[in-house]
Amino acid sequence: MSTPKKLALFAITWPLFIESSLQMFMRTADTFMVSKVSDAAVASVGVSNQLILFAFLLLQVVSAGTAIVISQYLGANKTSDVKRFAAGAIVLNLAFGLAVSFAMIVFSRPLLGLFGLQPELLGQARTYLVIVGGALFVQAVNLTISAITQVHGFTRYTMMVSVGMNLLNLTGNFLFIFGPGGFPKLGVPGVAISAVISQCVALAAYGFILRKVVRLPIGWKSFLQCRKDDLKKIIAVGIPTGSNQLSYSASQLVTTYFITSLGAELLSTRIYTQNIMYFIMVLAISLGRGTMILIGRLVGAGDKESAYRQLYRSLRLSMLLSLCAVTVIVAFRKPLLGLFTQEADIISLGAFLLCLGFLLEPGRCLNIVIGEALRASGDARFIVITGLLVIWGVSIPLTYLLGLHFGFGLIGIWIVFIIDEWVRGFILLYRWRSRAWESKVLVKPESKPASAGA
Repeated sequence: MSTPKKLALFAITWPLFIESSLQMFMRTADTFMVSKVSDAAVASVGVSNQLILFAFLLLQVVSAGTAIVISQYLGANKTSDVKRFAAGAIVLNLAFGLAVSFAMIVFSRPLLGLFGLQPELLGQARTYLVIVGGALFVQAVNLTISAITQVHGFTRYTMMVSVGMNLLNLTGNFLFIFGPGGFPKLGVPGVAISAVISQCVALAAYGFILRKVVRLPIGWKSFLQCRKDDLKKIIAVGIPTGSNQLSYSASQLVTTYFITSLGAELLSTRIYTQNIMYFIMVLAISLGRGTMILIGRLVGAGDKESAYRQLYRSLRLSMLLSLCAVTVIVAFRKPLLGLFTQEADIISLGAFLLCLGFLLEPGRCLNIVIGEALRASGDARFIVITGLLVIWGVSIPLTYLLGLHFGFGLIGIWIVFIIDEWVRGFILLYRWRSRAWESKVLVKPESKPASAGA
């Protein structure tokens, strides 16, 4: 495995960028293919995916904690502890995933009932939620193994798994929706089945990579040797990290509820627009994840000054690339929206919302990249407090006031998105500049340097 100084931001980030892009592309492709069924089908799948994303973030509590803990232990050259942490994380997230999957199946109707969906949308949404949500335990293990692989520096391998999974998923979507050669046209259920099959194949690939590439052959004996203290350390880091993401996701559920009350057309507009914006977000997300790996290694090695400077290099690059991506998206905004729908009102409003990306995306970069740096240093609790205060104390009330009470609709809600990202971003920037995070490091480095390279 690599020492911190041997890991370069570009070498780590470009596979993460491709992997994240493919994940976003899968969502967009699902939406595009489902739109060929109907706009109503898009709305029903979109609402279900909000719940699935929320559950997905629950599962990231363990994987996020695993990534940060293992990253710092690798930086501190305490590699003998890594296998034990990895085995414990897999067991813990599998158990958690099974509980979440059970909840998605048993409580599918009341969960979807929270959104006030029309009867014709509820049936399709529930079918999708039961199938995809019921298999979230597979995603739980995938998330954990992927995190373990990435912090070892083998991001290219997780990228290759993502490529294969997406190709398989798209093939299944095509077969189940369009039914070539007499293949059964299953519509929304077919999209769900395709997603689950691709995730199961990915699980087999991740298991192979963990054993043969990362060289962490975790067997039953390893699982039985899990320590309670190790799991506590993972959870102690993961809960603040996951809580912030859950808080944000919960706010998006509330926002979706507000938009649903405005009508199915505006809900579809939001879904189509967000699917296009995902390709901008992925730049900040990838650089944030790459920065987290680097800074985790650096603070684990005791090189806090290099970690401090690395954040600013990552932030400048993230903002530059995101603004370039916004420019390209805005230039082709109407043709892109036209891929999803021919409704003139949806295209017109969505095109305007995409133009607001020039204000939204730099703030999102600030928030994501600095947030990942603070998490990597062990200072995740501050992010949670900031998120709770800003999102629930400012953003959600403003969303209701501008979007519903004063009648600005989706445009008002988008303005709140912009305010939210910039306010949280500047607070996190102040925290990083204060260097208070330096006292939050989880492990002290060994005196001997590591030797291998990824």
